[in-house]
Amino acid sequence: MEDRKPVAAPHPAQDVTEHVGYRLKRAHAALRAAMDGALREHGLTVPQYSCLELLDLRPGLSNAELARGAFVTRQSMNVVLRGLQDAGLIARPATADHGRARPARLTAEGQRRLDAARSAVYAVEARMIDAVPRPRLAALLVDLERMAGALGG
Repeated sequence: MEDRKPVAAPHPAQDVTEHVGYRLKRAHAALRAAMDGALREHGLTVPQYSCLELLDLRPGLSNAELARGAFVTRQSMNVVLRGLQDAGLIARPATADHGRARPARLTAEGQRRLDAARSAVYAVEARMIDAVPRPRLAALLVDLERMAGALGG
């Protein structure tokens, strides 16, 4: 067996569980599980909720724009949009005015469901950020944004 040279960690850590990436993934998994539970009571999935939030913010977004904003593939967003449309939560034209884009908009029922689900999601986020001392929250948000930017996101 060849001599293996250890690879230096990017920061002091005893093991992988102390790495920033591991901790971010753990926080993401906990957030996702909590959101799944909160949204289940409203008959929504996380991608569906994300899509409704994006459409509330910017009505008329295309499938590709929604997919980017919800961190899913365009194919997955097609399934999400179909489900939301079948449930009467969004409306899209039957045909595209130009190209293949069929801009989506919230229906009144979609707005109602989003408003109800939003309070549940915000309660989850409040539980999460309550664990961070208030004076450090703004810096944490800036740091997370910088980390994403450093990786091209």
